[in-house]
Amino acid sequence: MSNIVAVVGRPNVGKSTFFNRLIKRREAIVDAVSGVTRDRHYGKTDWNGKEFSLIDTGGYVVGSDDVFEAEIDKQVELAIDEADAIIFMVDVETGVTGMDEDVAKLLRRVDKPVFLVVNKVDNNKRAEDAVEFYSLGLGEYYTIASINGSGTGDLLDAVVEALPEKEEVEEDELPRFAVVGRPNAGKSSFINALIGEDRYIVTDIAGTTRDSIDTKYNRFGFEFNLVDTAGIRRKSKVKEDLEFYSVMRSVRAIEHCDVCLVVLDATRGFDGQVQNIFWLAERNRKGIVILVNKWDLIEKDTKTAKAFEQHIRQEMAPFTDVPIVFMSVLNKQRIFKAIETAVEVYKNRTKRIKTSVLNETLLPIIEHMPPPAYKGKFVKIKYIMQLPTPQPQFAFFCNLPQYVKEPYKRFLENKLREEFDFNGVPVSVYMRKK
Repeated sequence: MSNIVAVVGRPNVGKSTFFNRLIKRREAIVDAVSGVTRDRHYGKTDWNGKEFSLIDTGGYVVGSDDVFEAEIDKQVELAIDEADAIIFMVDVETGVTGMDEDVAKLLRRVDKPVFLVVNKVDNNKRAEDAVEFYSLGLGEYYTIASINGSGTGDLLDAVVEALPEKEEVEEDELPRFAVVGRPNAGKSSFINALIGEDRYIVTDIAGTTRDSIDTKYNRFGFEFNLVDTAGIRRKSKVKEDLEFYSVMRSVRAIEHCDVCLVVLDATRGFDGQVQNIFWLAERNRKGIVILVNKWDLIEKDTKTAKAFEQHIRQEMAPFTDVPIVFMSVLNKQRIFKAIETAVEVYKNRTKRIKTSVLNETLLPIIEHMPPPAYKGKFVKIKYIMQLPTPQPQFAFFCNLPQYVKEPYKRFLENKLREEFDFNGVPVSVYMRKK
């Protein structure tokens, strides 16, 4: 399990810029309008060889300060509950604000590592101005300029130093299938229908599942753990915006499972939050099955499912080799098909292909369609092997690996899929010097 580090602070102090810098891609939209980080952003990063998940609890509410204050309190509470360390970011340009003081008050009571970070310090004058942040009562602070990254190294050294060592939990070796999706898509009902008993209280209020719960399950002669991540604890303070919780829970469950069953509500479609969860599973190289629930509520003609499926596949591109099962938990339609599919995907993810078979199958295809020459140089792929990793990764040994571009790697991935069936599983292709 990787550690979770949450970045909190009022809007516009530069949380997203800092986050993007660490995640090394512009995942959060950075804009000077207050509160543009609409979505809670999360990604994985590592520092000094220690990996952790970073959650940017972005300035979420556009509108009056008082709306925001209630909101930021909630986010801080969530971060305090779920994260292993907290980065509290303030802005040297505006100095200490009332909202900063409120957040500091919440954080002073926490027994987790809290790092006060003063952003936008890019000259000596500003470094002197930063002294006023001692008044927040959080002790030493770190000065950074997240726009150019100065100071972030020292901060990250301290953060990873403070992260608790995660004990490797003694797992039973059973495969883990995590049921993920946005609140109210029918995750708990799906698990109830499978187990045939109301282990979870299912109501139509979003967010009643208290924690991710594991259930041992045996079907088709195959035993595995089902993990329900509806996972939202009802706290007196956390009434309205529960999305952040479901995301944090999903992050943990996804990092820790073999196959993700992404449940979506057919009436809402493959929307932004579902896509976030899908890409999170893909980036973590997990097996994926898309379950379209509440299919009984959709007006249908003969082409409906096909059109719906095509739309989802467009949104998933380029990773489209994913099974999609249309089901209705309410009518118990195709719920076992969903599990059967997940078992297939698990088998695909753990498949080992003999080196001799790989080479006999793929080398003739490569000879027929070699990588395009680059600057007059020809790439020759000599040998292929599957790497000993938990998920399918393949090394192609060749004379000039640096000249093999993405489109050709995708071609190789597609050939691997055609020949060996990796339906539902992200496949990694590496070019290595022979």
